[in-house]
Amino acid sequence: MKAVQLFEPKQFRLIDIPEPDEPGPGDAVVRVDRVGICGTDISGYLGKMPFYSYPRIPGHELGVEVVAVGAGVTNVKPGDRCSVEPYMNNPNSFASQRGRTNCCEDLQVLGVHTDGGLRPRFKLPARKLHVSKTLSMEQLALVETLAIGCHAVSRCRPEKNENVLVIGAGPIGLSVIEFVKLSGANLIVMDRVSSRLEFCRHTMKVQQTVLAGDGQEETTLRDLTDGNLPTIVVDATGSSASMSNAINYVGHTGKLVFVGITTDLVSFPHPIMHRREMTLLASRNALPEDFGRIIQLIETGQIDTRPWITHRTGFEELIDRFPSYTKPETGVIKAIVEVPS
Repeated sequence: MKAVQLFEPKQFRLIDIPEPDEPGPGDAVVRVDRVGICGTDISGYLGKMPFYSYPRIPGHELGVEVVAVGAGVTNVKPGDRCSVEPYMNNPNSFASQRGRTNCCEDLQVLGVHTDGGLRPRFKLPARKLHVSKTLSMEQLALVETLAIGCHAVSRCRPEKNENVLVIGAGPIGLSVIEFVKLSGANLIVMDRVSSRLEFCRHTMKVQQTVLAGDGQEETTLRDLTDGNLPTIVVDATGSSASMSNAINYVGHTGKLVFVGITTDLVSFPHPIMHRREMTLLASRNALPEDFGRIIQLIETGQIDTRPWITHRTGFEELIDRFPSYTKPETGVIKAIVEVPS
């Protein structure tokens, strides 16, 4: 069968790979139907993802159907449609034993450390599958993106009417926005790309946005927060410059959350952090319970994934089209790949 492989930065190729083995105890074989393209895939393509290894079959935002299960599997059965939790952890690791499977010391993320879903079929631990009886394959493929935002918001726990700034309105920032809205906090979104802010206002119904780059960002934020600045700032840009500067936007007693990833140095003067007694948090991946929560939220209509998908492509066309997904001017929010059986 065919697979799309990124064998080095900016170089895809179509390769032949064998069919997966029969599932062993605790395993399942799945058929991939839809794959979402996200910032991690783009960073891997550009050579800017610190955890990426080459060559690699990308794809970790997946809508799949279970084909076969191994002995002892009870959570899924053949024919089930599932979202995939792509974080392959060691259950015996220190972090996993503390309930933090998302940042296990031995973590292998599909499409990043180990081969992902841009192939028709593969085998994985059945415990990483989350079933929905009603969601479409495209909706299932968006669950993982939303899980990143869900976990980041869980890390900082915004309260109702608290001022929260989200920096970066790409797919990860949008997932954060969804869960800040659900918290009832007062949401502000900042980005350098005016079209992304327009999408936030008109599609995501965000009332307060700030266009970055004019040097007046802090003044604008103070005007929106009665002079106090936001008490939660989530940086979803993956830009070291933005992440280093974000500390200036955090009010006294506030929290700064880094959900984007950079290979570059992030630095800031300590006195501002100390003076305002800030809390600095990292947010990596998501937890199993996030997937179940998100599936329920989509099923009940509390999250609408339809506006997210701006581009669709077939499996065979992906290699030619992928470079356009790296360019904000093409208007890409979320691209979805249809994988043939």
